[in-house]
Amino acid sequence: MLTEEKLTLERANHYIQENKGNVNPLYRPTYHVSAPVGWLNDPNGFVYYQGEYHLFYQFYPYNSQWGPMHWGHAKSKDLIHWEELPVALAPDEWYDKDGCFSGSAIEKDGRLYLMYTGHVVENDVVTQTQCIAVSDDGINFEKLASNPVIGAELLGDEGSIHDFRDPKVFQHEGTYYSVVATKTHDHRGKIVLFSSEDLNEWTFFSVLLEGTKEQGIMWECPDFFTLDGKDVLIMSPIQIKRQGHEYHNISSTMACIGQMDWETGKLTVENFHEMDFGMDYYAPQSLLDDKNRRIVIAWMQMWDRTFPTHDLGHQWAGSMTLPRELRVRNNRLIQRPVSEVYSQLEYEHGIENLEVGSQPVIFHHLIKDNTYMQIVADLSEASQFSIQFAKQAEQYLRLNYETESSTFTFSRKNFGYELKGAEKQPVDTRQFPVELVNQQLILEIFRDTNSIEIFVNGLEVISATFYEIEKGSDLVFHSEGKTMIGSFETASIKA
Repeated sequence: MLTEEKLTLERANHYIQENKGNVNPLYRPTYHVSAPVGWLNDPNGFVYYQGEYHLFYQFYPYNSQWGPMHWGHAKSKDLIHWEELPVALAPDEWYDKDGCFSGSAIEKDGRLYLMYTGHVVENDVVTQTQCIAVSDDGINFEKLASNPVIGAELLGDEGSIHDFRDPKVFQHEGTYYSVVATKTHDHRGKIVLFSSEDLNEWTFFSVLLEGTKEQGIMWECPDFFTLDGKDVLIMSPIQIKRQGHEYHNISSTMACIGQMDWETGKLTVENFHEMDFGMDYYAPQSLLDDKNRRIVIAWMQMWDRTFPTHDLGHQWAGSMTLPRELRVRNNRLIQRPVSEVYSQLEYEHGIENLEVGSQPVIFHHLIKDNTYMQIVADLSEASQFSIQFAKQAEQYLRLNYETESSTFTFSRKNFGYELKGAEKQPVDTRQFPVELVNQQLILEIFRDTNSIEIFVNGLEVISATFYEIEKGSDLVFHSEGKTMIGSFETASIKA
């Protein structure tokens, strides 16, 4: 980790240009956002500005491990093809000298404002405050002289200044608000709300929501918006207890669906559920675009995990999910692939009315690094339907549906490098309930070089990474009882 000289924008951008050609491309994604070199985590400042989508992200260019956070920057016209831009923020002020932590963006009077957390460590004591940087062109940013704009005085006793981060700024009825993550004195997640008329002078508004001990010791990266007549808070808990087990920093990003009382500033939660059932989905952030769509993107990785691209010296780590459009249906937050991706599909293979039974149906050399797949399968006569994806010898990604229990299972066990979690145990299998639609299982699969995103019946999503040692390209279907695949097609995405 480089700390012997000041971490400036100029230094970071020079380092990137000098070193991005040395990155090993073996596992690099083709259409998912990743950093040109170094470490990437949380999406920041995801915003539609002057006709383009801007995505900032937590970034440490000097190593493929976490370090003093900068803000990397990319933009896109279609959410599929991204252009790398200069680093937007570096930790170069007294109030952010140990990191420009996560935050958000908003447009005001044609200017782009970034609101972020200044991170300072003195004598092993962390202090976190909220800061603002502003730009006239969306590329070059100047930090406000009044920073930090929200500190200990405004937070008061409503949270811990040592865990006080990730502001998400938005506007409601002409007033600016920011939800910020903190924690209670007895280590429960808590979201506080601040208000402002000008993005410079802020006041404490309310405690939006606080959790139980079972719901995690800290709620990170909050986002708040209204969608389909409901108010929605999304956040990523640390150490949430779930399904009778204690999980530490696995893919736990939760959606709180309910109603906001703007008089009291409190959210009444009607449903609290997990957003993604994969192993690698964290810190999602959303935007509202010119088509009035609520679009979300997340870090497709997880804390305290194995990072093969770092361990192998590839000089990069981390990528983002495919952007997804959000809707609220039956008090649940639903994610669907952003529509622009379909115009980028190049059709490759298709078949209809394929019967699958106990004898495996094998397609050789079908799966590539860049593969889109859609499957519509009738399971009315099947007790189980399974897919071996990217199979090579005995290694493959396993997708399985049990009709009696309405349970979907995804496993990356024994597929490439073993990915371990905080307790050095493999993190390789997830299982969750999902109902069939008219006895049909409908799967949309987006495979990029080292990741897979599976949309199940338009209701649930699985996001997971993997790192093959030997490339697998076969696809195998198997069924207990008869499965009729009404349609099955593959394509690639124009990268």
